[in-house]
Amino acid sequence: MPPRLVLIATPIGNLGDVSARAREALASADVVACEDTRRTAKLLAHLGLQKSLLIYAEHNEAAAARKILARLKHGETVALVTDGGSPLLADPGYVVMQKVLAAGVAVDYVPGPSAVHAALALSGLPPYPYAFLGYLPRRHAERRTFLERYRALPTTLVVFGTPHRLAAELADARDVWGDRDAALARELTKVHQEVIRGRLGEIGGEVKARPRKGEMTLVVAGAREEADAGAAVKLARELVAKGLPATRAAAVAARTFNVAKRSVYKHLTRG
Repeated sequence: MPPRLVLIATPIGNLGDVSARAREALASADVVACEDTRRTAKLLAHLGLQKSLLIYAEHNEAAAARKILARLKHGETVALVTDGGSPLLADPGYVVMQKVLAAGVAVDYVPGPSAVHAALALSGLPPYPYAFLGYLPRRHAERRTFLERYRALPTTLVVFGTPHRLAAELADARDVWGDRDAALARELTKVHQEVIRGRLGEIGGEVKARPRKGEMTLVVAGAREEADAGAAVKLARELVAKGLPATRAAAVAARTFNVAKRSVYKHLTRG
């Protein structure tokens, strides 16, 4: 078999989510490039595999890419994994990928668990179209500039959050994007999985009252969705005034403007 780089998605929490194809790809690889040897060794042990490991991370990705290319030029198959989820998506791997493609080496992909897709499905917000923005900038000013860039985007927005900056990130998102409907998904597929749904301000208040730890994915309604939601609530109130039950009014208005019924009903019953 000719040399190739295989990008493999791995479990984001629950090791039971690893696929048979992922195991097969890892088993057939000559070496596994990974971020953290401890986490990858744990996954390999779960699968009953022992493999040579090669470390790559953002700080050494260029150097690691040269080592990976050397292995590929010797005719080996290299599997590339992250600590969880898909390589390249807010994780290192892009530099390696570009170097390998430039060298004319074949690249394959084994799909699997995704925090982005899991959070979208659980959010209660329109799952598509969506835009994945990765991690927000660390510094306050840079973060607000970044958020402003996507403020008018008419799609559901997905970002990864960091526990020690989460309250500030939520506050900035609320200030720049407005107090939109959102959902914060924490520790997806793990024992302490949690999804907090509400307005950005409400979620921020909960996080301030009880700080959360773990891996976070924030899903936020897009600009068009927010505008349509306001129009839907207005229509639902008009229908209620005409004698239609709240649940029925919310359903009709949600269908008319193609927004989530849960969101319309929640705002309708608030008065």
